[in-house]
Amino acid sequence: MSFLSRYDTIYSERSAAFQVAISIGNIDECIRIARAGVAEFPNNYALLNKLMYALFVAGDDTGNIPDWKENMEKYDAEIVVLGERIMKYCSDTQIKFEATERLAFYHCEMGRKTIGCSVYETLPSMLNCKETAIWWALSEEEKLPHTRKYIDKAYGALYGALYRLMKLVSAEDALKVIEKKDSLDRLVYDGNIPNYTWRSSNMARYRAIYLMRLNRCDEAIKQLKISAEMAIAFDNRSDKLKTTSFLLGEKTLKKIDFETADSCPLSEIFRDSWLTKSEFDAIRDTEEFKAVIKKLS
Repeated sequence: MSFLSRYDTIYSERSAAFQVAISIGNIDECIRIARAGVAEFPNNYALLNKLMYALFVAGDDTGNIPDWKENMEKYDAEIVVLGERIMKYCSDTQIKFEATERLAFYHCEMGRKTIGCSVYETLPSMLNCKETAIWWALSEEEKLPHTRKYIDKAYGALYGALYRLMKLVSAEDALKVIEKKDSLDRLVYDGNIPNYTWRSSNMARYRAIYLMRLNRCDEAIKQLKISAEMAIAFDNRSDKLKTTSFLLGEKTLKKIDFETADSCPLSEIFRDSWLTKSEFDAIRDTEEFKAVIKKLS
């Protein structure tokens, strides 16, 4: 076997193992796999990027990693060195920009917002990115799948912007943002919105929180029931799920592609969150709330 063939085989195996580990929140295993790959191929930027990502996720406070705060301090210098190395020397623009964005965000998370902002400034404008411009160079056969993939990515970016807007406005306006998002979902997915996704169940949870802030308890309970059903459906989803719509064409959602810092099922994550979230204090002792919690258990 040639060196390149051996490298391709080992890289594929490590990438697959890494994806399995991160899909179930086993971050320590992700770090082990990435370090082993870098030890064997120290100048491979795809592996260096995976190691940087794993170290970054190890400090995620939204997961169930008990040492997340310690990890942020422990891996601080290594994450920065890896990010700066990839930025400076990597010729693969996708890997380079992914690491650049992560490094900028990490600096902000560590309280170094001025540095983070300067790193963000090195990224290209969305108006000048490859996905926007390359359409003109594609063959006729390539244009349709590319355009649908571009629509999918663009809608993902729009969803992220709506999520941020929701966090910045009043509870009443946040509900309006969610309604707008739902209308867009119905448009994009031809009315067949996939309700077995993490995104759908999480948005129903947020709707319940904002309804509680407005003292609309009955409506909030209904949303918690919907969120619980979606979370359970997400935990029990198939390995592969296909969706079809006019704008996006056919998409395959793979269970293994989901990435998380939490090894617990989504239903348990929601249950534990709802039991402690102050917004639900007014309904905590009701039979309906207890029934939802029981369902998640």
